[in-house]
Formats: sequence, C-alpha cells, structure tokens
Amino acid sequence: MSQAKIGIIGGSGLYTMDALKDVEEVRVKTPFGDPSDALILGTLDETRVAFLARHGRNHHLLPSELPFRANIYAMKSLGVQYLISASAVGSLKEEAKPLDMVLPDQFIDRTKNRISTFFGEGVVAHVAFGDPVCLNLAKVLGDAIASLNLTDVTLHRGGTYVCMEGPAFSTKAESNLHRSWGATVIGMTNLPEAKLAREAEIAYATLALVTDYDCWHSDHDSVTVEMVIGNLRRNATNAQKVIQETVRRLTQNPPPSEAHSALKYAILTPLDKIPDAAKEKLNLLLEKYL
Repeated sequence: MSQAKIGIIGGSGLYTMDALKDVEEVRVKTPFGDPSDALILGTLDETRVAFLARHGRNHHLLPSELPFRANIYAMKSLGVQYLISASAVGSLKEEAKPLDMVLPDQFIDRTKNRISTFFGEGVVAHVAFGDPVCLNLAKVLGDAIASLNLTDVTLHRGGTYVCMEGPAFSTKAESNLHRSWGATVIGMTNLPEAKLAREAEIAYATLALVTDYDCWHSDHDSVTVEMVIGNLRRNATNAQKVIQETVRRLTQNPPPSEAHSALKYAILTPLDKIPDAAKEKLNLLLEKYL
C-alpha cells in the first residue's frame, strides 16, 4: 500500500485538495470499520500526503456518526506521522472574527456519545494528554500562516476549543457558559481525533477556521446561512494555501514530537497478558512495543 508521512483531515467546506497531483484513491479496511470516505493519496510539491474528507466528500455524516477510530487508524496504516486537521468553528471571542484562523492548544470535552480510545477488550492504556496538540506541529502551521499574509485573516496562536456533541448548535446559555470558561472557539469534531491521534502516536494539530460568531454575539441574528457558506468557501481556499505551505515546511524540517512515543509508558496491561485477539486488532499501534 502507498505511504504518506503527512495526513490532512478536511472539515466542512474542505472536501478536496485541488493542488494534489498524481492522485489515487485508497479504500482502507480497519478493525474499526470503514473510514468516512476513501483516502486520497496525492503529491503536494513532491511530497506524498493522505487526505480524508471528515464528513465524506458529500458531507453525509453527522459529527456523532463519524468513524473517528477508523479514520485515525487508516491514517496510521498509511504511515502518517503528522496530521493536520482543518475544521470550521464558531467563535466565542470578539477578537476571533469570521475568516480568522485559530490554532487551539487546549480542548474541553462536551461530547456524550463518542468512543475516543482504541483500547479496552483486555488492554489498558492511559496516554498523557495535558498538551492535547503537538505544539511543534502547531508552530510550523502558525509560521506557515504568518508567511502567507492572507487578506482579511488574523492568526490566533493558542486558545481553547470546546468540542460539543451537536448536531444542533449551542443555546445562548451554553454559549455564555463556554465564554465564561475563557474558551476561544467551538466545534463538534476535533477532540476525539486528538485523543485517538495521540494513542496512535501521530503528531496532531488543529487548524480552526472561523465561519461565524456563536449565538452569544449581539450581531448573531444578522448572520445568514448564505454568509456562513460563503465564509466556508473562503476558508477552504485559504486553508489549502496554508496546508500546502505547511507541508513544504514539514518536508524540509520535520519537528520532533512527544506524540511519536506516547505509548511508551502508557500501557498498564503486561504485554504478555494482552489477549491474542487484542494484540491482533491493535498490532499496528503496539507492534514496536510487543
């Protein structure tokens, strides 16, 4: 199977990468079912990358329906070591305005129905997650954004991403609660990805693309679906430029990441006591420690 060191997950509005060359579709079978869609392997500036449309290329999957484990496992099976996750978000702060880009370094989990671990069934592991994104990868991403001087885009390095269940958006009371916590943006998808990427020893960073202010904002009633869709499209265009520049920088100077050895001291079950079925299911994750 073809390999790629860098993976990209595209969120709402980012269903393809126009700059990819020598494209091939790969259907990856995983012990956790099928990914959201076929993975697209292609070349960006002579670097092979793997792209996946998070909700499917026709956006047919709700956030709570996403096969998070299959998506991350598929990336791992293709050799991905660095994963860039582009996501549409609502802003919880006045200064993070529509079309801005936020690189969150913290998450708050408000989901209810997500499986966010590969482990269980006879094997226990607890990964460190105090810093839930790879800060070195986020720096490369931020430096790439800064170098492009994108029109109407302000870069916000750091911040907290609230991950809510959805699919309905927040009530005003919830939105104000999240603001009182000091959160920066709100979305529905990235925290399970971040947890699973850490377990899979993949460096992970979120590129949060602001489409609108959440319902707390006094001007929220003037926001229209057409406006949000327009911002999604503009965000997707900008995101592709950012990803291309980030891939170029990662290829030239791939940073070290603590994520790449996240399981070294995380597995509590003695390796010789792990059931054979679990060993087989998780071999991709455990093989270097078994």
